[in-house]
Amino acid sequence: MFAEPDDASPRPKLWEGLAPLTSPRARVLVLGSFPGAVSLQTQQYYGHPRNHFWPILGALWGTDLMAMAYAERVECALQHGLAVWDVYAQCRREGSLDSAIRDAVPNDLSGLVRGLPRLQAIAHNGAESARAMKATAALGLPVYRLPSTSPANASWSFERKLAAWREVFVRHQLA
Repeated sequence: MFAEPDDASPRPKLWEGLAPLTSPRARVLVLGSFPGAVSLQTQQYYGHPRNHFWPILGALWGTDLMAMAYAERVECALQHGLAVWDVYAQCRREGSLDSAIRDAVPNDLSGLVRGLPRLQAIAHNGAESARAMKATAALGLPVYRLPSTSPANASWSFERKLAAWREVFVRHQLA
């Protein structure tokens, strides 16, 4: 005999995302889906040590970002014209996988974009973020889908991810 699912089972915790990393000189906005568990714990974008986000940026800019403190990495990104945020402001999720995201509440992307006068493009970091491409395309800027920098995206090598990211960054004078 099979047991029926218990409707009173606890729901995953509602998580709050991180504040955007922006400056008035931002030319490209990279949107993730929602910070992973390590990033939420440390309050740092792309905080998992195996995430390729910071190493990719370092390779594009010829800088060892991983040797820097987080605040220095952020400042370097801002100086290069990069802004970072997420598609979702909050969600329920156990673990860090995008496939586990539930009850997602979107961030005010149009409000953020209005406050970035030099913004030229939006780049989605991975498939879950790219689900918002229709909404971001409506903001009137070029929109790109980049391969996820997550360690869960093991089907793409670092070099292949770097080449895809380089194409967009060169097009908008960030590399």
